[in-house]
Amino acid sequence: MTSVGVRTEAEDTGPSGYAAARLRLLQEGSRSGPPRRSALSELTDDWLAGLFRAGAERLPRGVALVAVGGYGRGELSPRSDLDLLLLHDGSADAAEVAALADRLWYPVWDLGLALDHSVRTPAEARKTAGEDLKAHLGLLDARHVAGDLGMTAGLRTAVLADWRNQAPKRLPELRELCEERAVRHGELGHLLEPDLKEARGGLRDVTALRAVAASWLADAPREGLADARRRLLDVRDALHLTTGRATDRLALQEQDQVAAALGLLDADTLLRQVYESARVVSYAGDVTWREVGRVLRARSVRPRLRAMLGGRGAAAERTPLAEGVVEQDGEAVLARAARPERDPVLPLRAAAAAAQAGLPLSLHAVRRLAAVGRPLPTPWPAEAREQLVTLLGAGPPTVEVWEALEAEGLITRLLPDWERVRCRPQRNAVHTWTVDRHLVETAVRAAALTRRVGRPDLLLVAALLHDIGKGWPGDHSVAGEIIARDVAARVGFDAGDVAVVACLVRHHLLLVETATRRDLDDPATVRGVAEAVGSVGTLELLHALTEADALATGPAAWSAWRGALVGDLVKRVAASLSGDEPDSGSSQEGAAPTAEQERLAVEAFRTGGPVVALRAEEPVDEPEPLGVELLVAVPERAGVLPAVAGVLALHRLTVRTAELREVSLPPGIEGAAGSVLLLDWRVAAEYGSLPQAARLRADLVRALDGSLDIAGRLAERDAAYPRRRGTVAPPPRVTVASAGSRLATVIEVRAQDAPGLLHRIGRALEGAGVVVRSAHVSTWGANAVDAFYVTGGDGGPLVGERAVGVAREVEEVLGVGG
Repeated sequence: MTSVGVRTEAEDTGPSGYAAARLRLLQEGSRSGPPRRSALSELTDDWLAGLFRAGAERLPRGVALVAVGGYGRGELSPRSDLDLLLLHDGSADAAEVAALADRLWYPVWDLGLALDHSVRTPAEARKTAGEDLKAHLGLLDARHVAGDLGMTAGLRTAVLADWRNQAPKRLPELRELCEERAVRHGELGHLLEPDLKEARGGLRDVTALRAVAASWLADAPREGLADARRRLLDVRDALHLTTGRATDRLALQEQDQVAAALGLLDADTLLRQVYESARVVSYAGDVTWREVGRVLRARSVRPRLRAMLGGRGAAAERTPLAEGVVEQDGEAVLARAARPERDPVLPLRAAAAAAQAGLPLSLHAVRRLAAVGRPLPTPWPAEAREQLVTLLGAGPPTVEVWEALEAEGLITRLLPDWERVRCRPQRNAVHTWTVDRHLVETAVRAAALTRRVGRPDLLLVAALLHDIGKGWPGDHSVAGEIIARDVAARVGFDAGDVAVVACLVRHHLLLVETATRRDLDDPATVRGVAEAVGSVGTLELLHALTEADALATGPAAWSAWRGALVGDLVKRVAASLSGDEPDSGSSQEGAAPTAEQERLAVEAFRTGGPVVALRAEEPVDEPEPLGVELLVAVPERAGVLPAVAGVLALHRLTVRTAELREVSLPPGIEGAAGSVLLLDWRVAAEYGSLPQAARLRADLVRALDGSLDIAGRLAERDAAYPRRRGTVAPPPRVTVASAGSRLATVIEVRAQDAPGLLHRIGRALEGAGVVVRSAHVSTWGANAVDAFYVTGGDGGPLVGERAVGVAREVEEVLGVGG
């Protein structure tokens, strides 16, 4: 309620009385926020009601003055428009209605207030609403101001009924309107000069969510939404008072004054509050629109389904995505058997599975994980680290899943250092995003560059952490190195990998700054960069990180010119470092076989068939092993690699690492000639428990003698599952490693990990007519980085174009199937 003094003064229906009372109200330091907006609306109601009643002897019957839109909601900011509808039943003389309208509109104009007005009958109002979505939205908030209360109530009832009846048609229109507005105005949660009303996550979206709730089809998550709306309205109020204008754009030059008016420390604190509020609104919108889509899809198929099922409902289909995670109704949800209170890796596994499948993570799943999930131990288990890398490597779908985790506080629980960069603005016109979103966007960009590096996991984690020091004073690269070292160790990387991540964060600006500001012909320039990075592998990672960082910054941060300069610098530094690099593939022999491996090799030779052993090792350097060890020994013959890989794929075993090599039999074995192939695998069950070694051996025997159609079985299984959008992974890259080995040609494959990938690679190499002498397979998150040492029929390395041709054949096979 307004104060008595204000109400009495407002009863003067002249503009001066209302203007004075309005000014007094806006200057009251003791009243702000919702109380002031409510008081301003009531004051305006009183004044307009007085104008409506003036000359009551000439007042037409069946007429009402109705506030709509923001005024109808009682959200009047100091410079808000007045949205008014003069409603009449059509029985009054048109001249009398026009005179009443003039008596209302002209005093508003005289005060210089913006006015959105119309004069309509209820039928005309409903017709206009049916043709104009924005008009319909405004009428949903209709509120009586003066005149015939029954007319206002009747219109409200009719408009709401129309909205609910037309919801299947209007809600998709409303969603499209919101999406178009987001494209035009950007994301409120990240812009340096945001539009509080029109940008995604702004006040227009709050209104849209109210409209969805009014349809009774779906409702937005309520937690935090009312507070977010209040904060955005408070900022708009302060902006109006500071500028004296009806503006919704929070310009840079006004942010300090607005912050001071709200009692905030500085403009950065102001922006952070705006960003946090906008993200609450945006996330609520994402969840709500998904629910609307589900409801509308269900309504469209329900009559047919009920007819087919004889009136019974159909259970929603649930497709496995990962252990404890399934797809249902277009979302990743927790499986019925999932136990987040016992499975600390489940939040990351669910997030990674959702992002890789291109699906949102359901609100219920995220909230359950946040409420009852167990914290991860320090350092993290190996699986948790792998799932984080998989999540970061999913590309654009990572963003939505990451935001869902962040909305429920799971990100800061996993990575406490994230809190300092969350919603932190970047006061640099080059930057498009806040610090935290820029880090996620850099990981998204880096995911597209994983085929260029040998350690995609280190690239993705460094991308996520490269600006983590911006939450601390001083040089963010120096501070970031310290934080990145701590985070990488906590995540579970070994000391060598921690050092690489820390180096990448410390020097993430080195290449672009050196390439654009230094003389590349000066040997000291190249030498300085070489000393900083230390190895060709780290240089390779830093090159990819530099490009990802620039692309995620904004369109002005990267160009063909800059890319060429950085590329030239990288070539010079790589040449400088190459003399110090060891010949990584000069030896295929590696360590001598263990007693267990030698025993299996002898047994395979004596039986003439495969021997299989599964062994779970005790953890040594890691909190838990990444899967279990699977040893397979087979007398040397063609097709061993694709056969074993195919059998593992059929049994849903994920290959994390693998090594294939020839093992010479120990002396003293009668009839020993030739050699045995030993495959040392690290595998994990995709779902459930591991199969028995006897079953694996039986299927391997059939695969080797040709009676088991692995390719056909895998194709049948893939066809049994619905096609998902999934992530758009970078295309596979197959290259010949220069100077890889003196004894064989090294074919390196970098591709998206998938069931049956190793089987397809093995078949492609076999089809190219080469012999695989050894193989080294590694999986980093969702990325496979595999090296195959191959020879020709003569037992020597492939010559000239032959090696390039084999690499091209393998790449074509993977590209067609990928």
